[in-house]
Parts: sequence; C-alpha cells; structure tokens
Amino acid sequence: MLSSRFWRKAQRRVKKLQTIVQRNVSVIILTALFLVTTVLPSAAQRVVINIPSPGSLNAENLVQQGRALYEAQQFGDAVKSLELAAANYARNGNQLRLAMTLRNLSLAYQELGLWTEAREAITKGFKLLENLNNSPESSQILAQTLDVQGHFQLARGQAETALQTWEQAAKIYTQTGDWAKFTRNRIVSAQALQMLGLYTQAKKILTEVQQSLEKQEDSALKSTGLRSLGDVLRIVGDLNESQQVLKQSLKVALSLQANPEIAEVLISLANAAQDQGDTQASLDFYRQAAAISIPPSMRIQLLLNQFSFLLKTKQWSSAVVLVPQVQSEINKLPPSRIAAYAQINFAQNLARLKQEASGIAFSWIDIAHLLAKAIEQTQSLEDKRAESYALGTLGWLYEQTKQFTDAQSLTQKALFIAQSIDASDIGYQWEWQMGRLLKNKGDNKEAISYYSKAIETLQTLRSDLATTNQGIQFTFRESVEPVYRELVELLVQTKGNLEPPPDNLRQARFLIETLQLAELDNFFRQACLTAKVEIDQVVEQDQSAAILYPIILPDRLEVILKLPGQKDLKHYATNIVKQDVDRTLEQLQENIPEPHTLRLVQSLSAQVYDWLIRPAEAELGKNEIKTLVFVLDGGLRNIPMASLYDGKQYLIEKYALAITPGLQLFDPKAIPKRQLQALTAGLSEARLGFSALPNVERELQAIKLQVETKVLLNQQFTSEALQKQMKSLPFKVIHLATHGQFSSDVNKTFVLSWDKQIKVNELSDFLRTREENKPEPVELLVLSACETASGDNRAALGLAGVAVRAGARSTLASLWNIDDQSTSILMSYFYQELAKTPNITKAEALRRAQLALLQNPSYQRPRFWAPYVLVGNWL
Repeated sequence: MLSSRFWRKAQRRVKKLQTIVQRNVSVIILTALFLVTTVLPSAAQRVVINIPSPGSLNAENLVQQGRALYEAQQFGDAVKSLELAAANYARNGNQLRLAMTLRNLSLAYQELGLWTEAREAITKGFKLLENLNNSPESSQILAQTLDVQGHFQLARGQAETALQTWEQAAKIYTQTGDWAKFTRNRIVSAQALQMLGLYTQAKKILTEVQQSLEKQEDSALKSTGLRSLGDVLRIVGDLNESQQVLKQSLKVALSLQANPEIAEVLISLANAAQDQGDTQASLDFYRQAAAISIPPSMRIQLLLNQFSFLLKTKQWSSAVVLVPQVQSEINKLPPSRIAAYAQINFAQNLARLKQEASGIAFSWIDIAHLLAKAIEQTQSLEDKRAESYALGTLGWLYEQTKQFTDAQSLTQKALFIAQSIDASDIGYQWEWQMGRLLKNKGDNKEAISYYSKAIETLQTLRSDLATTNQGIQFTFRESVEPVYRELVELLVQTKGNLEPPPDNLRQARFLIETLQLAELDNFFRQACLTAKVEIDQVVEQDQSAAILYPIILPDRLEVILKLPGQKDLKHYATNIVKQDVDRTLEQLQENIPEPHTLRLVQSLSAQVYDWLIRPAEAELGKNEIKTLVFVLDGGLRNIPMASLYDGKQYLIEKYALAITPGLQLFDPKAIPKRQLQALTAGLSEARLGFSALPNVERELQAIKLQVETKVLLNQQFTSEALQKQMKSLPFKVIHLATHGQFSSDVNKTFVLSWDKQIKVNELSDFLRTREENKPEPVELLVLSACETASGDNRAALGLAGVAVRAGARSTLASLWNIDDQSTSILMSYFYQELAKTPNITKAEALRRAQLALLQNPSYQRPRFWAPYVLVGNWL
C-alpha cells in the first residue's frame, strides 16, 4: 500500500489539477513506458491534453494525462497526475496498475531531481510485483520497471549497475518475444556504455541491433537504431562509415515520411560534417532540417543548434538574421522544460553575439527578460533543475554587466537549488561563478574555496563531461579548462615580494596535472585515463631529473620547478601577456621547419629559453641536473624544447629532454636491454593519396642492424597484419615509419597503413588486445614520419593522446616530417645507443642521436634534429 504521504499529497492536489489549461505538446515515440521518450527522442506528433471534469478523474484518465504532461516535459504537473492515479489504484486494490504507475512516477521524480521519492516509488513497485502471480502482463511491467530502475542508476552515476539491470530486463523481453522493447533496451544499454567510455562495446551492441533491424520492415525504431549507431561511429572516428549508416537511417525515415526523425538524422549528419571540417555541408544539413514540418519543440532545438553553430564559426551576420526566427519559435512554446531551456540557451548565445558583433537589436535588458521569463516558468512547473539553470544564467548575465551584488545573490540561490537536488553537472558552474565573483571583490581566500569545490565536483563528473554534448552545456574550452586555469592563477599570485605559500604551489602543480588529464578525457570523448602513480614517487626515481611546469596566464608566464630531493617547489614568472606569448610560439612553430630561417628561429627560441630556463640555470647547475622533463601548456606543446637557444648552445646540448602530459599517467621504468626486440613497419611507396617516403626502407634496415626486428614493409603493412604481429610476440619496441598526423581532434589523429588510416583509438585497441595476451606493456612506441596538423594550435594534444592511450611506457614521435636521410641516421644512432650503452636512459639515447645530427655539417639546423620528442617515461 502507498504511504500516507502519497494520500495527503493526492488530496491537496485534486483541486489544483482542475486549473491546468489545455496545452499543445510535442510527443516523442509514444509507448506505455515513459523512459523511451527520455532516451530515444525521435518521431513527434501533436497531442492535446484534455483535462477531465471532476467527476471523471479516474485512474486511467490520470495516467494518460500524466503521460502526456511528462512527454510535454511538464514534469511537476505529471507528478501531480500520477500521484492521484497511484492513490486511486491503491484504493481500488489494483496492484498491477499501481506498480506500472509507480514505475512512471519514479521516472517523473527523476526528471525533477527528487531522488529519494524516485527510489521509494521504484522500490514499492518491485515489492508489489513480487506479490503478484507470474503472468505475461506482470512480466512486461517487471521488465519495464527494471528499465526505469536502470535509468535511475545511470542518472546517479552507477552506469555499470544500470547495465546489469538492463540485462535482466532484456532477458524478460527475449522470453516474452517483445522485439521492439528489447531493441530499445539494447540502444539504452549502448548509451550507458558510452557514458562509461566503452565505445567499442557500445558499437558492438548497436551493430548487432543494426543486423537485427535489417531483417525488419522500416519503422521509426529502425531509423532510431541506425541513427544511434551512426552517432557512435562518428564519436569513435569512423566518419565514412558513420555517414553511410546515417544515410540508411535517413532513407528509412524518408520512406516513413517521419519528419521529426528525418530532422534528427539530418542533425546527426550535420554533426558528422562538422567533425570532417565541412562547415558548408553542416550548415546545409541544418537548413534541410529547418525546411521540414516539425513540432515547435523540435524546431526550436534545431534553430538553437544552428544559431550556436553560426556563432561557433563566427558567421555573425547570418546569426543576427536568425535571431527573430528563434524568438518567434520560442514564443510559440507552451510552458515546459523545453521552453525554459530554449530561453536560457538563447539568452546565453545572444549575450555572446552582443559581445562579438554589432547590429543586434536586443539590449541587455531584453536578454534579462528572457531569463526572468524562464525563471517564472520553471517555478510554476516546480522544475528545480531548470530553475537552477535559469537563476544561475541570470547571475552570469549580471556578471557580464558588472552588477556583481545581484549576480552573487542569484548565483547563491542557483547553487543552493542545484545542491538540494544533487545536480552536480550544473552545481559546479555556479561554484565556479561564485569563485569569479568573490575574486572580483578581492576576497581571494573565499574565491579559492569555491574554485576548489568546483574542481572537486568536476572530478566526479569526468565521464559526463567527456561524453555528453547537451545544448545547455558549453564546450570544454569554455566551461571546464578556465576553472583550472583561474584557480592556478589565484594560487600562484604573489603579494609584493612575498612568494606564494608552499601549499599553494603544490596545489597548483596538482591542478596542472589534473587539467592535462581532463584535456585528454575531452580529446578522447571518454573518461578512461587513470593515474598510475603519485607525482613525487615518479620524480624521486631519477635524482638527476628536474620537472618544469610552465603555465600561460593572461598577464604572465609562470613556471613551477620541481627539483629532486627537495620538498618545496620553486617558482618564477615573466610578466608578458598571453597574446605576445602565443604570437612568439606561433612564429617559432611556423618557421622552425623551414630551410632558410635559422637566425629568426634562434632569436625566437632564445625568447622562450629566457622565459622557461634562464631563471632556473643556477638551481639546475647546483643540483647537477642532467634531464629536464616538461609538462607543457598551450602552444608550448607544439615547440620542440630541444631547440631552445641560450645564445651559444641549444638546450639539447646541455640536457636530455622529455615531455609528458602528466607524471601521474606514467610509471617510469628503465627499458630492459637484453633481448631487445622490435616490430618495425613502414611505407616507402605512395599510398591512399599520401606521397612516397623513399628513405623508410633505409630507416628500417638501419634499425635491423642494431636490434632484432620483425619487418612489415609496404603491402605487408596492413592494419590486420600489424595487429596480428602485436599479439604474436612480446615486442618491447614498436616502430612505425609512415605518414601520420597529430591533431586536437581524435578523428584526425592517425597513422597510415597500406590499406587504411589507423585512428588513435584503433591503435590503442590493438595494443590493449596485445596486453591481454602479453601482460608486459610496450616499452617504446616510435612514430617517425608523423607531423602535427597544419594550423591546429592544439595539435600536440593528439601526440599526448597517442602516447597515453597506446599503452607504451614511452612514445618517440616527430612534430613534423623530414623526408630525408637524416631520419634514418638519427634512428640508427638512437637504437645503437639504446641497445649497446649500459644503463642509458631513452632520453639520453635520443639526445646523443640528435647531437650526432647537430654535429653533422649537413644537418646542423634545428629543422633536421629538433622535431623528435620523447613523451612519457624518460628512463
């Protein structure tokens, strides 16, 4: 039976229910299970909610009404209706229908962030079902209740538990032969796997769904399943296959004349075009979707996506033209979460447009009125989550207009609500906002406290932030990275001649490491990277190594220095604005590979040397440092540290060098010299649109003279052959001499084999498969003919990504491709030193190989020897 709380609520709400007006709403796939509408947005149609007269408030009417209100995203009203229905079923003793209603009531509670009530409803539903005789109908409701429980577990961050729950539901659907619900269950499970970062498994499930769907007649579910697979394929980088599957989905939707599903697929195709860098195609897909007759709730989401895309691509005039149309569509929406989020999203983007472009008619007051209307709607809907978004965004708007007192008051209210419903994904934004506002007031102590809370919250949200891309959220570079940087800036701030407290420097250093990890999560779109060791344990393994953490801040360049055997960190800074730093680094990156720019390169390299090294020269000398390890920031990642110039010598002439995206990610260990085996593979012939590399054969031959090797050359070097060889023998070294590219986009980071581009995720899968058979990791992965993507100032993120995900202790790669005999000479020296010099580190072996080129009159310029960088373990 229901608790008295349900009865009291039901009685209080009977009269309120009569005041709900008729509304037109958008409905997503209509089924008896509300869950489907939440996770599988697809075909929509117009539904009119007919409010029953007082005499006809029976349970069935209330359930139907609750369902319509839920699908209209009017969750508060849906809860009222469903609670009344539950009370009626309880009074009539209809336990089966009561269990079904409690299931749906739990889902509505979840949408409102009422987690205790959601858990209570689902628990009562299970208890009722336990007492019922096993029948086809009760089995169906049990399976659907398990689906809702899985939804609850997923929302609470228990993705693995949710998967197990959905597996139980899937078994019941199989036993009862409910193919449609089984298929939906599989799609939902795939979404949970994506939240865990398990894209390969998600792809496998959706591929099985696709194979099953191929045998079925065209349906909205078939189109949805294909679209889900296409989206996953896009995320893992299979862009061509993604487009093919999405086009199949579009074909099915067109055959059904299912306009909403057609629009959904076109939006997915627009996303795929964006990933391929085809801005025009993306815009065309958005426009095709906009030309279709779809419900207002879907049209506004489409227009907001298009509006955001125009801002992202700096098409200001086109964005301005779209403003009246977006406003008109928003005005058509009935009060709902969709309407509130649309107003919030529109207000955020209008503010950005106002800051960036001229000719926009909206004033700051107009934008504030949009948010005030959203707040009013969310309060009337009793939607706490949406209310927190609206209040916090209005606080953000006041921050932009420097009305800081009002901004702080609104932000505190938004944060309180977010914390009360455990909405961490929005709570961190208001913690960060409070930090900014307190910093502006000069209250640095309290500001640091709020920033630190935001960072802690972000750490609990790693999988969500890495894999979701909701319209209400910003991009990583706007909404995550600045939180870390702004806190670091506060921590290393000096007052007069006083140095920052030692604890502040330690925290700043930890934050830099954590930011690197967050960036890589964002790069891979999955939170799959975990720290292996403590930072200080790494440093103390090599008493001749110093670690440098340069940090590019808006008004200065900070460096934190860790010396072996010293507890306290060193710290020094250069007062230079970020724009000047970026300009210098871009010039150096552009000129260093060129043949006739030596003096300019030396001049620019000297500037960077003065920022990073010169202030520490005395300390480095006093501590007898032999190796410098850099945790680089921003544009510094695209610069080879070897080329830094003190006016007489390059840095490589004085130190062995290595870079790392974070010391916590690597477990330093010296490479064993005995039985050093290498798997080498390369392309010397032109292939798949890439030019020939005539010196590759010579390079692989030179390696073979130094260590035992297995060679895959040209036609032998297929992706399948590479994977097979990786599995077969415990190679300590894998050396790939072939075209490749490092990019800030995981889909554009690859190495070339004879038959295809091997994307970074696929390469890491190859090595993970190897680890299942050979538990010892690869000691060294060498990528000798790769280069950073042209014009991508964060391209080295791809290099760091390869290094981390490859599963190798160290990665040696080139920042640009030198198609010359110099590569084979350098590699020959490197392997010779590595194989035959006792106790030599990989960093020192690379240093000696680079010096061999530097001392050769034909190869003295940095363009020949500088591009080779060692990432990860330097021992």
